[in-house]
Amino acid sequence: MERMFKLKENGTTISTEVFAGLTTFFAMSYIIIVNPGILSQTGMPWGGVFLATIIAAIAGTLVMGLFANVPYAQAAGMGLNAFFTFTVVKGLGFTWQETLCMVFLCGLINILITVTKIRKLIIQSIPPMLQHAIGGGIGLFVAYVGMLNAGLITFTPKDVEAAGKGLPVAATPGLATFNQPALWVFLFGLFLAIIFAVLKLKAGMLLSIIGATIIGIPFGVTTMGSSVGIGEAFAQLPQTFGVIFTADGFPALFGDAARLPLVLLTIFAFSMSDTFDTIGTFIGTGRRTGIFSEADEQALEAGHGFSSKMDRALFADSIATSIGAIFGTSNTTTYVESAAGIGVGGRTGLTSVVVSICFALSILLAPLVSAVPSAATAGVLVIVGCMMASSLREIDWNDIAIAIPAFFAAVFMALSYSISYGIAGGFIMYCVVKVCQRKAKEVSPVIWVVAALFIIDFVVQAIL
Repeated sequence: MERMFKLKENGTTISTEVFAGLTTFFAMSYIIIVNPGILSQTGMPWGGVFLATIIAAIAGTLVMGLFANVPYAQAAGMGLNAFFTFTVVKGLGFTWQETLCMVFLCGLINILITVTKIRKLIIQSIPPMLQHAIGGGIGLFVAYVGMLNAGLITFTPKDVEAAGKGLPVAATPGLATFNQPALWVFLFGLFLAIIFAVLKLKAGMLLSIIGATIIGIPFGVTTMGSSVGIGEAFAQLPQTFGVIFTADGFPALFGDAARLPLVLLTIFAFSMSDTFDTIGTFIGTGRRTGIFSEADEQALEAGHGFSSKMDRALFADSIATSIGAIFGTSNTTTYVESAAGIGVGGRTGLTSVVVSICFALSILLAPLVSAVPSAATAGVLVIVGCMMASSLREIDWNDIAIAIPAFFAAVFMALSYSISYGIAGGFIMYCVVKVCQRKAKEVSPVIWVVAALFIIDFVVQAIL
């Protein structure tokens, strides 16, 4: 175990890594139930997506742990699954089989840009102040996710009648009224997480999740989730596994030449979001905690092949999307909830291996896993967000030229509910500021290209 994961070298122990893995898994376990619920609205079989989600998570996370030796977990990405369902299938009229083909191609593109070091060049080109802003922004994002999951933040539609018809409407955010059992469970879990964090209690985050889950039982918040039987799920898996290679897959996707521009633009939109969600997560959590050390950074800059942990982690992330598409799920990406396990001390791939084992067991224990309510994990996410937000102190807020791009990167990340959009805001504003200062030459060509690609992405989504 020591030889494989280098626990002493990374300042951790087996027990710490196990607790970290359990914490990460429970913080992200909602995806096991949520992802099939979203994708099944396209006509995909719930049970098939359920198993595909778990299989992709196991495969991606195992490669992350055993090959890269870093404590990150992977699963079908929230936001990307909604884009899959509501924009591509329901909005653009592609079938779910065709959309899986586009996800598969997105994964191949990610592999290509990882092997050719394009991802590495992007990471190296990001100036230090934006790195700190991304790290702090992810903290705000994680805390915001926790608050939304608990229902602490509400959105009141301005046009109630249109909202009732399912139409998109403007809404006013506000603080929820504390008359809901889920909020009481959230507050209990939050206070437990605060107490354990201040006392620096080992496994405190996991204990707060367990405690809040138990408290949720008498309030009716903790219930056995609805899922199909194991046998039925396995019977449905052949409907999604390998469907991209059938007549309903690639032949159908590329059968109409008139749709080719739209297909390419959609794949581009998938790839942009997938790529920068991962880069943001690695920068925001790995550098601050030392997972990607200075020595590793030097290897990243000078090495060839997979010479650093960052190289290997990026490769592990890039192959997971294509694996998931083959089995039948939307883009698989590195989960920002990995910060929960990192926050309690996870530093090596053993954490990821524990997460993978938990995902495997969840096939048999799906009702039990789904019983952990989001209200029980939300408090942990808020506290982890507080810890990560400390990166913002490294930014010179007195220098407006630094403050503007840093602010847009950090705040947009939370308010747009997207790591990649936060990076987009930071990159674009960084270019604008440097042009105003007549220092455009100081901006890396990579940043210019990425900022332009983000602008194109926004234009594409406006057209779509």
